[in-house]
Amino acid sequence: MKHIKTLAFYLPQYHPIPENDEWWGKGFTEWTNVGKAKPLFEGHEQPICPGDLGYYDLRVPEVREQQAQMARDYGVHGFIYYHYWFGNGKQLLERIANEVLESGKPDFPFCFCWANETWSGVWHGLENKILAEQVYPTDEDLIAHFNYLLPFFKDKRYIKVDNKPVFVVYDAININEKSPEYLEKFTDLAKENGFDGLYLIASNKTEDDHGYKELGYQAKISNAFLRAWRPHMNQKPYISAKQYYTNRLKGILGLKTVDFKKPVDIQNAPDVINDLHFDETDVDTFPCLISNWDNTPRSGNRGIILGNNSPALFEKQVEKAVNFLKDKNYSQKFLVVKSWNEWAEGNILEPDRKNGYGYLEALKKIVSKENSND
Repeated sequence: MKHIKTLAFYLPQYHPIPENDEWWGKGFTEWTNVGKAKPLFEGHEQPICPGDLGYYDLRVPEVREQQAQMARDYGVHGFIYYHYWFGNGKQLLERIANEVLESGKPDFPFCFCWANETWSGVWHGLENKILAEQVYPTDEDLIAHFNYLLPFFKDKRYIKVDNKPVFVVYDAININEKSPEYLEKFTDLAKENGFDGLYLIASNKTEDDHGYKELGYQAKISNAFLRAWRPHMNQKPYISAKQYYTNRLKGILGLKTVDFKKPVDIQNAPDVINDLHFDETDVDTFPCLISNWDNTPRSGNRGIILGNNSPALFEKQVEKAVNFLKDKNYSQKFLVVKSWNEWAEGNILEPDRKNGYGYLEALKKIVSKENSND
C-alpha cells in the first residue's frame, strides 16, 4: 500500500524585493506585518512570535536547510512553493526557488503551486489598487513560462507521479475561463520534453464539485475546511463558560468587564473541526488541513480568526484526513497542509513561542502511526 505523504504550502515572502519596497516601504517582508501586530481585544494573542528559526531571511541558505531538516524530522515529505508568474514574463518572489534549483540545496522534495491570482491591496488597506495583474496573454508567454519551469521539473527533487511533474493551480476556475487551452498546451510541452504529461492538481481555493476531470486535472486539494468553516462566519462571538462566569464575577465585584463584541470575525475552532469531513471529487482528492488562522496582522479589524485552537485540535484534523485517505486507491496519497509558514495569517507549522513544535508533533504522531501500519 502507498504511504501517506504530507505536503505543505510554502510562502517565499521573507526577503525584500523592489516591488514590495515601492508598495509598502523599504525592507518590507511578511515579518513587517507579523512584528507590528497588536491584540485587538482582551485575550487576543498577538503578535505571534517565531520560535527556533526566529525572524529569518530566506536569502540565507542555512535557513532553508534548517526548514527542510525540521520538516523531514516531523514527517513532512515536501514543500509546495508558491510560484508567481503573472504573464508577459512578469514574476515575483522567484529568487528563493531559483537559488534552491541552482544550489541543489536543500536536498528536499518540492513542487510548485502556480498562484495565478491578481495581487491587489484589498487585504492591506489599498482596496482599489492593483499591484500585479494575472493575465494569460500569448502562446509565446505560455512557452516562456513552461521553459522557465522545465529545469525545475527535471530536477531529481521535483515531486512527480508516474513520470508526471506535480503542478498545483491555485485558481483552476479562473484559468479555465480566461485561457481554457493553457494547461492542455502545458501538458503537451511536458510530453515533448520527456515526461508522460503533468500531474495537475486544482488547489483548495475553488469548490470541490466543479468537475475537474473534464478540465484536465488529475487531482483536487479538498475545500472541505472552508466548507465546514463558512457557516460559522459572521455569527456572534463564541464565549466559553470560563469567560462568561469570570465576566459575571467581575461585574459583581465592580471590576471592569470584557466586551465580547469583538471587532473582528472570530469563530470557535472546535465547532469548525467537529463539522469537518472530506468527500471525494471526480478526481483524486487530497485532504487539506489548516493548522490555525488569524490574518489580523495583515488586515486589522477586517481580519478573521479561528479562535480556541490548539495542537490537540489539529491532531483531530490529521486523524480525519488519514481516515479519509487510508482506503483510497490513488496514484499517490497526498495530505496537504496550508501552510508551512504563512505567519501573517497565523497559518503555520513552523514552531512559535507559544506552541513550540506542538503542531508538527501532532502531524508526525498520526501520520507516522498510519504509515507504520501499512
